[in-house]
Amino acid sequence: MPEIQNRSNAPLRLRLLQSTFATGMREEWYWLNSSIGDAPGNMAWDETLLEAAADLGAPVLRSYAWATPAATFGYFQRYADIAAWTPLRPLIRRPTGGGLVSHAADWTYAIVVPPQHAWYSISAVESYRRAHTWLQRAFAHSGIETVLAPCCDPAGPGQCFVGAEREDLLLKGRKIAGAAQRRNKLGLLIQGSIQPTPLDLPRNRWEESMLRTAEEDWGARWNLTLPASWNPWIPRIEALRSRYSSSDHNERR
Repeated sequence: MPEIQNRSNAPLRLRLLQSTFATGMREEWYWLNSSIGDAPGNMAWDETLLEAAADLGAPVLRSYAWATPAATFGYFQRYADIAAWTPLRPLIRRPTGGGLVSHAADWTYAIVVPPQHAWYSISAVESYRRAHTWLQRAFAHSGIETVLAPCCDPAGPGQCFVGAEREDLLLKGRKIAGAAQRRNKLGLLIQGSIQPTPLDLPRNRWEESMLRTAEEDWGARWNLTLPASWNPWIPRIEALRSRYSSSDHNERR
């Protein structure tokens, strides 16, 4: 669910962002395939990347999967509501907003943008659209036609994949991708899920299409290795993993 912000000069910022990539300039982005992790660890990785965004200095695309079925829910949601909506356990409070998301065979990803990058400056609605346009173009590379939802379908408020929000991604009229965002002085974090995953499309082919689309549309030059300066952040991942494993955090409201 996108966070709504009013920015009178947002269209200008979006045009500047588009023109930056139209000039043919190439910029380094990081691609991180974290494979399979447990639910607390997955959330810890995403938050750590957000905290490190300014130091990394370039956008990060992280793809990951789930060791066991789990559910995540928005930072501001009530735990009691979530516990009543799904039998999945564990229930993990995300660092981003949005609603309840079940994780089993979905394709999950995170986009992390540093505060010095042009993407960081556009509005939340435009950022949400930009992320899902990226997915749309990637699916098109594999011959799968999707559309951005023109308006809302409030069939299941608080439950991300029941109904749809404006700019969610639809396949044959059904929501296939949703996301949640968090923006602070450290950077921008977008956490997204694709479900149900398209039939006859291997995950690695989708990931390759995501990289190709960013290269074509935005001039991304992919670096598959985080810099050596990343090493001191590893203990932070473990510390956050402990927090995301705790009932104090997950049941705090």
